[in-house]
Amino acid sequence: MKSTITSRGQTVVPAEIRHLFGLTPADGLEWVVEGDTIRVHPVRRDPVAAFRGRGRGGAASRLLAERKAERERE
Repeated sequence: MKSTITSRGQTVVPAEIRHLFGLTPADGLEWVVEGDTIRVHPVRRDPVAAFRGRGRGGAASRLLAERKAERERE
């Protein structure tokens, strides 16, 4: 994907990337220079929110089932 830099030094994050990473207008971007490469990392206001929805889900149910199985074995 490509974007253009304006005369004011601004650029647009493509919609596909914004949706993929769940970026909102208040989120920031961290620019990292590595040799001749520029990497851009999302920086969210709430660091916990960055991990929400990233897991496969059902962790609480699996934990409760494991604990129940352990109690039954005892």
